[in-house]
Amino acid sequence: MSATPLATTAAHPMSASQSLPAVLQVRGLEKSFKQRHVLKSLDWSVPSGRVIGLLGRNGAGKTTLLRCLLGLSPIDGGSIELFGEPMLEPGGERMHRIGFVPQTFDLFPWMRVRAYLDFTAAFYARWDHERVQRLLANWELDVKQKIGELSQGQRQKLAIVRAIAPDPDLLVLDEPVASLDPQARRAFMSELLTLMRAPGKTVIFSTHITADLERADADIALLRDGRIQFTRPLAELRERFKRVVLARPEGWTQAPIVAGSLKSHLQDSQAILLVEDPSLDSLHALAARENASLHVETPTLEDLFVELA
Repeated sequence: MSATPLATTAAHPMSASQSLPAVLQVRGLEKSFKQRHVLKSLDWSVPSGRVIGLLGRNGAGKTTLLRCLLGLSPIDGGSIELFGEPMLEPGGERMHRIGFVPQTFDLFPWMRVRAYLDFTAAFYARWDHERVQRLLANWELDVKQKIGELSQGQRQKLAIVRAIAPDPDLLVLDEPVASLDPQARRAFMSELLTLMRAPGKTVIFSTHITADLERADADIALLRDGRIQFTRPLAELRERFKRVVLARPEGWTQAPIVAGSLKSHLQDSQAILLVEDPSLDSLHALAARENASLHVETPTLEDLFVELA
């Protein structure tokens, strides 16, 4: 497997979403843990009114980034603006406009579900009691049960209810459906899409379940090597990135050179390349010159993630 830097990819930030106002503006973000440099001069602009799917391998720093964005983890350098104001620490009126679902929800194990939600509702001006009641019923959460007695999946459902109930302008989700069964996942995605129909709502959604991002028609942000390598609409990724397969009976000792190639590997008698903005004429000419068959296909989001992350 060979890799090519994503310089061409990073040169196209935001694209169709570029004209929308930024909910979040990050400049030169730095974060380290002991000797490990996790986030490195990270720049990122998140527009209003979109679902942003944050993708990256395990350990890439996705959770760290999300916690830094919300003021839950101190930063070592750079700046973060949220709703146009510097994010120095959690608190203030703007926090009423944010919903957050962490990877695990382990707070207040002694409280009963109803008491916890009533307690939380008191801090928010736009708490949607009707939505809460509907979700509790649909997700079969017993309001009399203690949080510590809930299963992991039930606690995650409660965390989602608590995050969505204040009608947030920015919803930040860190692997929110990892503990949910397929039926609950589908219900959650339906609720998320309903929320997104309201104008000005923004979601940052870290997940490895690429089908959910495809269903939400998300913009995809790739976190790799401590930086956001690109943020692009899913439709644009599908249009610009192609999987190119060149096959010939004698096989290949190395993958052929193709303009725009980001990654390549050999498999049996095939050279398989991920190419950005390929020239079909050039590919056909290469295939004829090398006495190879040519197949060009659009990769799935999962395929792109595996190749690029």
